[in-house]
Amino acid sequence: MSQTETDNSEQDRRDLGAAGSQLSTAPVEEPPIAPGLGVVGWARWFWRQLTSMRVALLLLLLLSLGAIPGSLIPQSGADINKVAAFRKAHKTLAPIYDKLGLFHVYSSVWFSAVYILLFVSLVGCIIPRAWQFVGQLRGRPPGAPKRLDRLPAYTTWRTTAEPEEVREAALKLLKKRHFRAHTAQDAVAAEKGYVREFGNLVFHIALIVLLIAFASGQMYKSDGTKLVVEGDGFANSILQYDDFKSGSMFSTDDLVPFSFNLKNFHATYQTSGPSRGTPVTFAADVDYSVGAYGKPKRTTIKVNEPLEIDDAKVYLVSHGYAPVMTVRDGSGKVVYHDAVPLLPLDSNVSSQGVLKVMDGYRSPKGVSEQLGISLFFLPTYAGGPSVLSSFPALDNPVLNLAPYHGDLGVNSGIPQSVYQLDKTHMKEFKDSKGQQFRDNLKPGETMQLPDGAGSVTFEKDVKEWAGFEIVQEPGSGWALGGALAAIFGLAASLFIQRRRVWVRAVRGDDGVTVVEMAGLGRSESAKVPEELGDLAGILYDQAPGAPDSGDTTDHDPAPSPDPEVVPAEGAEKR
Repeated sequence: MSQTETDNSEQDRRDLGAAGSQLSTAPVEEPPIAPGLGVVGWARWFWRQLTSMRVALLLLLLLSLGAIPGSLIPQSGADINKVAAFRKAHKTLAPIYDKLGLFHVYSSVWFSAVYILLFVSLVGCIIPRAWQFVGQLRGRPPGAPKRLDRLPAYTTWRTTAEPEEVREAALKLLKKRHFRAHTAQDAVAAEKGYVREFGNLVFHIALIVLLIAFASGQMYKSDGTKLVVEGDGFANSILQYDDFKSGSMFSTDDLVPFSFNLKNFHATYQTSGPSRGTPVTFAADVDYSVGAYGKPKRTTIKVNEPLEIDDAKVYLVSHGYAPVMTVRDGSGKVVYHDAVPLLPLDSNVSSQGVLKVMDGYRSPKGVSEQLGISLFFLPTYAGGPSVLSSFPALDNPVLNLAPYHGDLGVNSGIPQSVYQLDKTHMKEFKDSKGQQFRDNLKPGETMQLPDGAGSVTFEKDVKEWAGFEIVQEPGSGWALGGALAAIFGLAASLFIQRRRVWVRAVRGDDGVTVVEMAGLGRSESAKVPEELGDLAGILYDQAPGAPDSGDTTDHDPAPSPDPEVVPAEGAEKR
């Protein structure tokens, strides 16, 4: 190979490199810093590694892996009782999990470190790319390389049209196809597909938004539950909740001021077939008001259709029955009259609970005592030896009662569940045979306690209760917006191709115009040759081919066939 050919090859490689160097806004890789540069050099090297795309992907993978134990192992922030049960059941694993912070994954040091590093990495990666992308938008597509036939997609033909006419037609055609195009010397340079890089930036910015929304949601969130019986209400105060947990930065002043009353709860079930008893609809009719003096409004809360008030959402999560009970002492004095919520045990709402009479009751001997009555409720009693409900609706309700008297232990200072009975200081009522006294009641029936100790009436009214979960997550809207933006940004970066097209028109030595067209994409794709062929076909119609130079006849030249786009090997076609 001659020296001239070698120089031309080197120039071609430089031209091709210059043509494709700006198709991406990814930062240019720099050579590693030598250890001799000291602290500053190592700091620069560490920063470049941290803000590289491969490290960002690695940190994202670590964050995903770190979230796995948070979903499999009980978390103290979600349910401290499950954590205590896990510690009791796993004496060996629990201390190890404590040291690793696996009982509080999302607030652990290692998870926070990965989270913060990922945030810094994304910010450090986005800022220079965004700045570079803005510079490309403000600039113009680069001029054509010297040798267009070395590009992946290429075609050429000869035409009798003037070079200026060809370039003007090419400029109009490319702009019509939404290319950014301009004339540079003897060629038209055009570029398209900026949305690809824009989508890439949107995707990474959306990840940052998601991280911020997730962090704020964890710090400022609140989540509480409340059981409300038909006819009762709830005000959004921390004292009203049955169970409440919140983020580290949450304050009671952040609670959205609202209240609601449960007017009616209604449920329907499948009545036949293999799916008999399967719930069809659960709905709670409530009257709610916003603020201290808000006007009441009526609405219906359904499963997955919460009541939304500012940042708070009220979800319907459970339901059960609350039979209305009346307790009288031996003198006939009413010492208790209210609905008693019972907790469901199965899908047919077989339920249990406790009725506690803590004040006002006196035994036949005139001694102040407390009553505790264990309740077991069947909405539909099938008869016979069955001890469970056969259907969840109130078709044949039966209530089983087992009364006790003595000290309930409510004044001991030790918290106890309202659904459980502490029998430590309680005594059973005995029947005439010395057996524990218990009875089954239907609505409207009364059980007389032994020795004139009083009576317990199962009133005809059986109310229903609904369990509500009140969730307040201020960052949920931003998280949703970030997720949608990430999806669209990723789709744009995957399916839109950044590509460039050049059209050169120059007069040859024989006076005939030579037209060259070439295309270059960021990645190898069949779309670049196809698109270039389509553009070349349209431009060929406006600047048809000229006869070969060997044709000396004086008749009108016949049009040449449409130009063919050369495949990626870059073989030249004349």
